[in-house]
Amino acid sequence: MPTTPGRRSSRAQEFRLPGVTREDSDDELGTDDLPWEWIYDREEDEGEAEVIPASGPGSRKRKRATQPERKVIGAQMGDFDCYVGDTLLLKAEGSNEAWVGIATEFLEDDGEKSAKFMWFSSEKEIRNGPKKRTDFVENELYITPSFDFNPLTTINGKAIVLSQETFMKQYPTGKVPRKSKEFGKVFICRRGCNTRTCTYTDEFKWEDIYKGKEDIDSLLDFVLKRTKATRRKRQPKAESPEPEYASGGDDDVDAEPAAKVPRTPRKLKARSAAATPTSRRKGTKAAALSAAVTPTSHRKIMIKKHLEFTPLATRVLSPMHIHNSPYQLARTQLHVASVPTSLPCREAEFSLVYSHLEAAITDGSGTCIYISGTPGTGKTATVREVVSHLDAAVRSDELDDFIFVEINGMKITDPHQSYSLLWEALKGQRVSPSQALDLLEREFSHPSPRRVPCVVLMDELDQLVTKNQGVMYNFFNWPGLRHSRLIVLAVANTMDLPERTLSNKISSRLGLTRITFPGYNHEQLMRIVQSRLEGVPGNIVDADAVQFAARKVAAVSGDARRALDICRRAVELAEADAKQVAEANEPQTPSKRKKDAAEESPKKKKGSAGRVTIETVRRAINEATSNPLQQYLRGLPFASRLLLTALLLRTQRTGLAESTFGDVLEEMQKMIKLATGGNSRPLNALMATAGVSTADYGDGIMGRSKPDTRQMRPGGLTIAAVDLTGAGVINLEAHKAERPSKIRLAVGDEEVRLAFRDDPEIKALGVLL
Repeated sequence: MPTTPGRRSSRAQEFRLPGVTREDSDDELGTDDLPWEWIYDREEDEGEAEVIPASGPGSRKRKRATQPERKVIGAQMGDFDCYVGDTLLLKAEGSNEAWVGIATEFLEDDGEKSAKFMWFSSEKEIRNGPKKRTDFVENELYITPSFDFNPLTTINGKAIVLSQETFMKQYPTGKVPRKSKEFGKVFICRRGCNTRTCTYTDEFKWEDIYKGKEDIDSLLDFVLKRTKATRRKRQPKAESPEPEYASGGDDDVDAEPAAKVPRTPRKLKARSAAATPTSRRKGTKAAALSAAVTPTSHRKIMIKKHLEFTPLATRVLSPMHIHNSPYQLARTQLHVASVPTSLPCREAEFSLVYSHLEAAITDGSGTCIYISGTPGTGKTATVREVVSHLDAAVRSDELDDFIFVEINGMKITDPHQSYSLLWEALKGQRVSPSQALDLLEREFSHPSPRRVPCVVLMDELDQLVTKNQGVMYNFFNWPGLRHSRLIVLAVANTMDLPERTLSNKISSRLGLTRITFPGYNHEQLMRIVQSRLEGVPGNIVDADAVQFAARKVAAVSGDARRALDICRRAVELAEADAKQVAEANEPQTPSKRKKDAAEESPKKKKGSAGRVTIETVRRAINEATSNPLQQYLRGLPFASRLLLTALLLRTQRTGLAESTFGDVLEEMQKMIKLATGGNSRPLNALMATAGVSTADYGDGIMGRSKPDTRQMRPGGLTIAAVDLTGAGVINLEAHKAERPSKIRLAVGDEEVRLAFRDDPEIKALGVLL
């Protein structure tokens, strides 16, 4: 493509929208801001056209009552006019890039004069891949079967499309002279291309297949038949890429050539208020003023080094090619980071997520899917497995191409960094979050029918909630824009997080597509562990041991990761026992220490040494619940245990990891009053044990409380909160136990739950952890 002069802005140099690079063609349209007018076909006047200027709604109604409907064949603004079948340039706002398309129809879109375009595509708009052609020439475009509606205000001149042979005859040097009026407007087209499947037609001569508006249907049929469509994208859908904007109940488009009835432009359905490209001619002074106050208009966007983010889900190489022992192989396959060949017990959820994603990618539409479930229920693993299967379908030419990016709330320090991650996945460039937000807003608001669908996995959604909830609003609002083609998969641990935490304007944008992952029962956990142990020689794990571990974990949380960790630790213990027995049986120099060691080994180990039994699993569970943190939590005073229990219940009830100290105190007060039934004597005795004083508030607040109502005053709780903060168990704002202070657990919820599960004093409160 021809390059622009050196006076381009630095912003355009850094970020070039996919299109053809050229200057503004005000030489054709002029600089005056004139209204667009329809050009109607007058059959009764021997084919002469009539220009009817725009009029108000009232006059339009009167005109319909007195004049027959006429067919729109073009549009005019001042001395510039364009007709159906013309090849036009459309300006992209904010850069010296332009779209090239053939006008196939003129109509009104929500009261705005628009046109339907059949697009050309440059080589920059085709994603790099093994099927992308590299023999393109300068100024070459590919005709595509993609359509879109754009307002007439984006038209920026006419383009000239030639075959390579004709182009070389007119321009022997292979370049259009810079001083020529046709500079930046002449292009070569010798192939058609389906940009979504990256398939091309055979080489042709442009003048032979397209001469005017009469050849539009044959040109579209030529490209569709000679390029490969997707498995689900059928030809009727390709001929009408946006059926939701066609008039319902009739076949106006198909009946037009046969009926030959003049008609006025039909109005389309209302669409989302997504900004479309506007011409620089319209409101030149206002545009210049707005450009002056744009935050990024005078700043050079700096390209930073690439930020690492989770790529497309990949398979982990099997360790079978290495001569490992059965214990090493079992430990490797039982590791939570190991990617299994299949995900057992999640077939229904897998099919549901797969069908939703496949339909959204095939239709080229945006959508939001909310996935919830307790930790360790396979939410993220299932989504990654679905994306892996979709990627395999793309490689086998069964599905349209798509982009995948994973944003984990636990892996970024600021939720606003998700903007930078998304922009980097789309364009391969990393910018600051504020600049990325501006670029994403413009990217998703501009029409681009050749945009590749993007699948965003937002894991740990509760960590991406900000004070004004702006990040959540943008990510859930963009899929609803007409041109975004953004698919958001929001994953969280709480089923009602949108209703409890997010505002109504955000939760409503999530839609009704919600998938819940229930916790695993003991039979499902057994299947998961046994599937990981398939192929491990030696039969080193007893089936009863697997069942014992599965029942233990299912009774607490149903977390598959916990079950895998326990079984993996049991394999390590069995391997250590096998090594100990082997060392004891080796012939060596007699010594008292060795003899004592051999005598101390129990006789029952002779038959079960090196095997994972129920006793081995029990030892692994005891280790998991008897680590230093567990021992420390069990040895805490009752006030500290009471505070941690209240904080854990508050986190489970709200779904938020962070609360205030005052909310935790209220949670504890409700918990104790519920346990004591409102009786003050057991309450006073229990609070005295905890180091918390109770006092009579008298009339209470506003004098409406009962005289005998007793409420808690934090005495030992403030000291307990400070001590727990110093020990690293909780995070307390400013290390001050005040009611507005933010507080959250610094350790895992499971650690606290396992430590206090069998605590008799906590059980006495009726709390089940």
